[in-house]
Amino acid sequence: MGTTAIISFILFTVLAATISYFKTRKTQRTTITGFFFANRTNGFIIIGASLFFSNISANQFIGENESVYINNMSVIGWGISSILAMIIVSEFFIPIYFKTGIRTIPDFLEKRYDKQTKTLVSVVFLFSYIINLLPSVLYGGAVAFSNLINLSGFHLSYWESIWIFVWVMGLIGSVYTILGGFKAITISDTVLSAGMLILIVALPYYGLRYLGNGDFFGGLSTVLSTKKEHLNSIGNNSDAVPFSTLFTGMLIVNLYYWGMEQYIIQQVLAAKSLEEGQKGIALTCFAKLLCPLLINIPGLIAVHLYPVLSNTNQVFPLLIKDVLPPVLTGLSACVLFGAAITTFNAGLNSSSTLFLLNLYKPFKEKQGQTLSDKSLLRTGRLFQIAVSLFAMVFAPFIIFSKHGFYEYLQKISAIFSLPIFTIIFLGFITKKMPPIAAKIGMIFFITCYVLSEWVFTIHLHYLHTLAIIFLITIALMLIISKMHPNQSPYTLVLDNKIEIIPWRSRHYYHAVLISLMALVFFIFSSYILA
Repeated sequence: MGTTAIISFILFTVLAATISYFKTRKTQRTTITGFFFANRTNGFIIIGASLFFSNISANQFIGENESVYINNMSVIGWGISSILAMIIVSEFFIPIYFKTGIRTIPDFLEKRYDKQTKTLVSVVFLFSYIINLLPSVLYGGAVAFSNLINLSGFHLSYWESIWIFVWVMGLIGSVYTILGGFKAITISDTVLSAGMLILIVALPYYGLRYLGNGDFFGGLSTVLSTKKEHLNSIGNNSDAVPFSTLFTGMLIVNLYYWGMEQYIIQQVLAAKSLEEGQKGIALTCFAKLLCPLLINIPGLIAVHLYPVLSNTNQVFPLLIKDVLPPVLTGLSACVLFGAAITTFNAGLNSSSTLFLLNLYKPFKEKQGQTLSDKSLLRTGRLFQIAVSLFAMVFAPFIIFSKHGFYEYLQKISAIFSLPIFTIIFLGFITKKMPPIAAKIGMIFFITCYVLSEWVFTIHLHYLHTLAIIFLITIALMLIISKMHPNQSPYTLVLDNKIEIIPWRSRHYYHAVLISLMALVFFIFSSYILA
């Protein structure tokens, strides 16, 4: 980046931090609810923006544009189909969470099964965040910045620059989370989402103008008339995301991610009411419809600008450097930086929440100790420091993953996510499922998936494999439940902390969102553009 771009990057970053500081300086951060849940005072705009931006990390900017460049638009299946999952979560999952008054997803498992199940799932969550989420977010951000800001002038290798950017992001993100708490994270997400909306319009516009040698419509004509195979979102078995997986493993993964992933669902649990939470999810759905303009369309433009790239994860940063004015290049760097840090912050905050409330506090209470909020928060901050240091040390080594970063991210996360989804899902729909079935189901699912991916050779897309293991695990758990049912059926006990009246107009908006979701797939298909 040039001098102007660097100055604008610094200014935009300082502006976001300043707004966040002034909006949160009077926020109560000396209690557990205040520090981890923003005192449950967030409205739908903050919820929608924080959900959206916590989901969007540098991994999507880099990985999805790279996938479009290499393959086609089938990768939009992850983002666009998540709209259906979010609607299901909004309608069925969120009301249960608010009615039971839970603070973490494992809290529900304690109410539905027992304390041991809660502890087991809390440990699985923590492993997922510490080993997968936090390091991969830092690594994805470092890859983006190493391609955007060239440090070769300082005689540094690519490997060394990855280390530097990982530690810069990790340290800044850690300080931000440890000092600011959850409210600071959600406010910064809101501010950065506004910058991202600018880029959603600006990058495709300038990219197509650059491709058309100053003529926007000339560039658009080139994208729509040549190499049309890249425009297809209806993937077959040889594509990155076969269309059939949208109805099997991907639906399950998306339902888990938007409805049970602690660092995502914690954004909604901070809502001031059920209505505000449901509105916030709908707002996130509308934002997801715009996402392809920034995390997929640049990959299409790059196909025509850079026919041969030796390092395909450079697609997004290279396009930014070549087509955007310096000020917008700085804004892009700010959004990329923010995307990496805010997802890291959200994961770090949720890791500490899980450890503190589900493991540390119950352990101390079992020993007969009563801990104040001040003492708990001190321990939580120390845990955040330890986890941050581990993530910063581990993250650079992801470069050695054999099959590429994006595939590493998806496959590793499935080890932890789908077993949790399975036992929670059955907890929702059954009344007599015993705790032992949940524990056996968790262990069985993890074992089968690890064997299918890293021991045996199975000629089937891993999302289909996940769906098959999901069904087998459900059958196993139902058999156990039939043989050893709970003597007394589970009943939901109201313990709501906020107003739980649903949003009256939600069904109209949901119908519009599902129609628009289907329209996106139809446009990027052989019937229209491809």
